[in-house]
Amino acid sequence: MTDLPDHPDFLWDNPEPRRSYDVVVVGGGGHGLATAYYLAKRGITNVAVLEKGWLAGGNMARNTTIIRSNYLWDESSGIYEHSLKLWEGLEEDLGYPILFSQRGVLNLAHSLQDVRDSVRRVEANKLNGIDAEWVDADGVKEICPIVNTSPDVRYPVLGATFQPRAGIAKHDYVAWGFARAAHAMGVDLIQNCEVTGISTVDGRVTGVETSRGRIAAGKVALCAAGHTSVLAKMVGLDLPLTSHPLQALVSELLEPIHPTVVMSNAVHVYVSQAHKGELVMGAGIDSYNGYGQRGSFHIIEQQMAAALELFPVFARAHLLRTWAGIVDTSPDASPIIGLTPVENLFLNCGWGTGGFKATPGVGDVFAQTIARGKPHEYAEPFSLDRFTTGALVDEHGAAAVAH
Repeated sequence: MTDLPDHPDFLWDNPEPRRSYDVVVVGGGGHGLATAYYLAKRGITNVAVLEKGWLAGGNMARNTTIIRSNYLWDESSGIYEHSLKLWEGLEEDLGYPILFSQRGVLNLAHSLQDVRDSVRRVEANKLNGIDAEWVDADGVKEICPIVNTSPDVRYPVLGATFQPRAGIAKHDYVAWGFARAAHAMGVDLIQNCEVTGISTVDGRVTGVETSRGRIAAGKVALCAAGHTSVLAKMVGLDLPLTSHPLQALVSELLEPIHPTVVMSNAVHVYVSQAHKGELVMGAGIDSYNGYGQRGSFHIIEQQMAAALELFPVFARAHLLRTWAGIVDTSPDASPIIGLTPVENLFLNCGWGTGGFKATPGVGDVFAQTIARGKPHEYAEPFSLDRFTTGALVDEHGAAAVAH
């Protein structure tokens, strides 16, 4: 990494786009910035990250920052565990604070079938070398005393899976750390530069048309989350994705009271407490398709009702603000990573609501895929052609709330 100016507020420049780059990364969120950083670490520094707004102003700024790797299938646990291991050394690697807090994640079980599925997932995790354990209702109470484990509720807590190494990080700091480090190695971070077209010649990508002029590119990588399907259509590629708003919200600042992350598929809410003290809460996606960064009021109402069932202690807390991101969901609730029928056009999309936790892992995996022109071993199961071969990675069970 090259030296940065001594001024503590300096993070990156805002350069004018050059006429050509070896790699153009479309999307300046966490995945795009991480991809550029790991490309630069591999010696590929003639790279531009194009962002139509401001860096990390999309889903990266609109998520609930949950990090875990306890997914069911080998393919999913492989890439998420790779990511979690990178998270554990990321602050030192970037030389920037990210407030990574390994406080653990509880996934609650409320029915006999929940218990069966949860125990199955714990055993699958153990076979893949991932820290996971099953705890009963008393164990849940011991880990998180404020959870209501009374049997006299609509959805009683029968137990939970627990991953001790899971946790949260500060999303803005993560983005700024990647951006700062990528810039220091020569990557151009270009804001307010919307891609309006993708140029091809004889089935090979040659560059992008943008609101700031044409930029030639040897390779183009799409990392635009909910808008990736819109970009892909510019080259006639119809991706199996649907985009939905996903809402989250925070409370006023509270004294430290919530020691871990609690998720419930049945009651359909997840709650953690941020470093400053606000409760960070979310639920599932809005059912309708859309690209608006706002959601439906009834989802907020349902979130609050579910949160109060699990945490009666928060009954007098005040809601401070709410927001939504735009998530792209695939038919099997797993991402799409790798090559496309257009030569030198690469995809990283379809993460649904689980993209933040994968940020360093997919950045590393996608960078190698781009650099070598063939899928990284962790990316191979998530190729686009699985939707024609039928080799799906169905994570609906482990990702019902999809975080």
